[in-house]
Amino acid sequence: MSGYWDDPRVTRGMKEQLRRRRELLDAGQKALGWKVALGAPAAKKMTGLAGPLVGFLMDSALLSSGVTVSLAGWKKLMLEPEVAVYMAADLPAGADRAAAGAAIGGLGPAFELADAVDPVDDLERLLAGNINHRNVILGVKDLSRAGCEMQGLSCRLVKNGEEAVRTADVQGNTGEVIELVRSVADLLGAFGERLCAGQVIIGGSIVPPLWIEGGEEVVFHLEPVGSVAVGFAGKAGG
Repeated sequence: MSGYWDDPRVTRGMKEQLRRRRELLDAGQKALGWKVALGAPAAKKMTGLAGPLVGFLMDSALLSSGVTVSLAGWKKLMLEPEVAVYMAADLPAGADRAAAGAAIGGLGPAFELADAVDPVDDLERLLAGNINHRNVILGVKDLSRAGCEMQGLSCRLVKNGEEAVRTADVQGNTGEVIELVRSVADLLGAFGERLCAGQVIIGGSIVPPLWIEGGEEVVFHLEPVGSVAVGFAGKAGG
């Protein structure tokens, strides 16, 4: 199989990332799913790749909606509102759009918390470090959105009680969600992994990421599905 993953930066970075994932699994942690980054056309132009980057999610990184996160130990926290895709069936590499849609069991809101320590222009380092991923918050799973039904979705972000962002274009900053799912299956297949039923994919930030400081609270409404919320305390650094 050949593709953009043949880029040596991607090959080396993904091999190291998946090695680290296997270490976590061997140590008793449980797989949650995968994350997508840099999947929009502008982002792919910047990286020079034909597809998005992929990282992994573990259940140890899952936080509950409404949690307050201490910024102690963080360098530069990015908060990203994302669409979570819940897989109802395995999806092999090379699957077409129809197969990808049939494998998707629902959609929902999610937050990703990332610590921007690895630069975007160093793809090998970024991938090896799991694309700066630290935590994920998942909301309700809307089973009526099976098949990757995106119609009618909109994004509203409320920061410290005031609306900060509203958009009805939930795929403009990420790329088309169903194509992101296909890319995850293809990329994993190239490295001997598989996108499986029961896993979740977070598809990248719907809007430009928010840079977070202590004392802030953010709520992401993926309308009309549901919302996730998170607060922050303390000061980053160290």
